[in-house]
Amino acid sequence: MNKVIWVSLSIVVILVISFIVVSFTSKNIETPDYKVIKTIDEVELRLYPNMIVAKTSLADKSFDNHGSNGFRTIAGYIFGGNEKNQKIAMTAPVVMNMGDSATMYFVMPKQYKKEDLPNPSSKNVQIVEESSKTLAVITYGGFSSDQKIEKHRKQLEAILRKNNIKTRGSYLYMGYNAPWDVINRKNEVAIEVLLD
Repeated sequence: MNKVIWVSLSIVVILVISFIVVSFTSKNIETPDYKVIKTIDEVELRLYPNMIVAKTSLADKSFDNHGSNGFRTIAGYIFGGNEKNQKIAMTAPVVMNMGDSATMYFVMPKQYKKEDLPNPSSKNVQIVEESSKTLAVITYGGFSSDQKIEKHRKQLEAILRKNNIKTRGSYLYMGYNAPWDVINRKNEVAIEVLLD
């Protein structure tokens, strides 16, 4: 009986250490280049370049209800669910448009042009180009939920209103970690802004 307890405990310790190691190594994942134009309180105004993305539609804007399904759909594309069975490197963040027509997308690695990417096997995935835009972004840690996203959306909205900054479109949720990352988690809420 003692041997079973020690083996079980050893397995748990190995798994925890593995999760921690993976959490640290995932920080090498490619992220989009952007330029910080200005910082206002906890908000950064960032200029993002054009980006090629793999995008899927969601049933609604609930992160809790549809975040996992959206993630699996587009992850299937980069893990080989395409006409060439080609694996494409994971990037961060995963972006969820929180509007009435909710979508989720992965940014494709910088090395690819749209025409270089294989066609998705799933009709639920599209390869599209997101145009350059300026986003107002607020960052927070921990695991996300609809409640946490809404809290930070309201905080971002209040700061932008106070500073008379006009917005366009829907709010975005940007998640930077794999579901198994347990430390150093990074999340952001953003919206496009119109600057003079």
